[in-house]
Amino acid sequence: MKIASIILYVIAGLLVLTAISGRLEPGLESAACWSCVAACVACGYLLQVLAQKKKSAETEKPASMPHAVESSLAPGAGSEAVPGLSQWQRVSNTFTAPSKTFEDIKRGNRSWWMPFIISILAGYVLFAGITLKIGWAQVAENMIHLNPSLEERLAQAPAAQREGTLKGMQYGPEIGFAASPILVLIIVALGSFVLLGTINFIFGGKATFGSIFTVWMYASLPGIIKALLGAIVIFAGIAPESFNLNNFAPTSVGAFLNPLETNEALYKLASALDVTTIWTLVLLGIGIAAVAKVKRNAGYIAVFGWWALITLIGVGWAAAFS
Repeated sequence: MKIASIILYVIAGLLVLTAISGRLEPGLESAACWSCVAACVACGYLLQVLAQKKKSAETEKPASMPHAVESSLAPGAGSEAVPGLSQWQRVSNTFTAPSKTFEDIKRGNRSWWMPFIISILAGYVLFAGITLKIGWAQVAENMIHLNPSLEERLAQAPAAQREGTLKGMQYGPEIGFAASPILVLIIVALGSFVLLGTINFIFGGKATFGSIFTVWMYASLPGIIKALLGAIVIFAGIAPESFNLNNFAPTSVGAFLNPLETNEALYKLASALDVTTIWTLVLLGIGIAAVAKVKRNAGYIAVFGWWALITLIGVGWAAAFS
């Protein structure tokens, strides 16, 4: 945890240097940069607090261990205790042996800060690439250009209305990236509540909110591949006017289609068929099945069922308003 805190503080320092160097445009770009600084400092401080509490708990644990527990650890008293995995082991096993990670979570090892920090850092690398190489005003212009019906309406709208719409489409995604630590926690918490109800009440599972929340954090790790691929594409020199925020990395079918020449509903569906998304869904299905103590098929049905429903709603919306 100390290493992760140091990394976050270093990133915060670099962002401060960027903000005061004058390389950012005054206004929201500068505000977004300072928001990232605040988020890094807050996460670093949170990790320090967690590390201190963990150290205190480990110090007090031997003195408070009941005799019954001590006797249960004696030879022949029962099955041998399985040592818990470290967070780095759980992270690496998520990619190589996910069942080991989720079984470890089922045993009660529910620390989730490591995958959270890794995902946020990868997201900020992408955020930096978009801010420095593309520009959020250009991102908004591209989004309008890729939506012919919206572009046509704005062409006929008064200048003030067009400017207001453009600013909204610029500031919305930028603020979302800057506030990603908070948004990720909210989204994962809400999604965990939904999956908790689904796996427990429909499939008879015995999961807890904390276990599903932790599973979700680890299952989301493939998303860092998409973020880093997107950053590589940007820093490799993609033309700013061709950047598409909805498909910034070549991981989905939609990334290989021309949105101006493809039906909007079909393009929406193709964009949903993303390798990293499906990878995450598979991991999530394995994980919630493990912590809920149900068959793996139940986990897959719960996860892919919600994904299919949300995807169909998005495709239907695109078809209705295309």
